[in-house]
Amino acid sequence: MEGASGRCCISQLAASVAEIMGIAPPQCAQPPMDCLLEKAKAVLEGRKAQRVLLYNPDAIALWLYAQYTAVFFPVMLRSSLAVPLLSVMPSVTPVCFASMYTGAEPSVHGIQTYTKPVLKTDTLFDALLREGKRPAIVCTEGDSISRIFLERDMDYFFYTTPEACNGKAKELIQRNEHDLICVYNGNYDAAMHRYSPEGTEALAQLAANAADYAALVDCARQAWAGYDCFLGFCPDHGCHAIDGGLGSHGLDMPEDMEIIHFYDFQSRRESKA
Repeated sequence: MEGASGRCCISQLAASVAEIMGIAPPQCAQPPMDCLLEKAKAVLEGRKAQRVLLYNPDAIALWLYAQYTAVFFPVMLRSSLAVPLLSVMPSVTPVCFASMYTGAEPSVHGIQTYTKPVLKTDTLFDALLREGKRPAIVCTEGDSISRIFLERDMDYFFYTTPEACNGKAKELIQRNEHDLICVYNGNYDAAMHRYSPEGTEALAQLAANAADYAALVDCARQAWAGYDCFLGFCPDHGCHAIDGGLGSHGLDMPEDMEIIHFYDFQSRRESKA
């Protein structure tokens, strides 16, 4: 599926990851991104990724990347592919992450407002479990990702701060017991809502997201050196300023709908060189 602009959608990530890992996609997933599959084939030489790290920062818009490119340098330097994507409507967190991990439109997976029910629709996590894979979610307690993917026979790690989440994620990477680790950080979103998308406080959190992803990637490159890996910086939606300067999102407008993902692959052959 592509939007009217020809841009890929976040709902295509689930099938992309499934294909990259060599498993069947979630049952309602839209087709994968060709550019991502082609990159995987070139770097991994036809092999499938054995380890996956998906970092989900909240509310990081494409316009932020355009306006504050230098803040993204830690992410860019650890990425080989940048893909502009469209979010889904309404562009709010539970709706977007439900689409990202089911591969389905909101009308299919059923979350169409800012609510956090447990998804009954098949997800990437379910697809992994069917193949005997071991996924894990590391998230702040009470946020969307900590609620909508519950009731699966997988590992959940919920904490009160992004710092604690990222520390646990590093520990899990180093233990090397999971095939896929999903990490959620909502600190930019929280600061953007409380202050403004371009306020000092929010931009500090944006920089923290970039630095934290870089640290997780560096950890993964070392701990997973003997594996073929896929790594992704994958926000859910964008944001915009409203009257009074505070931040918001949820509208069908470029500021909220246009985002950018960064991806990279690590070949086990490269790591042994």
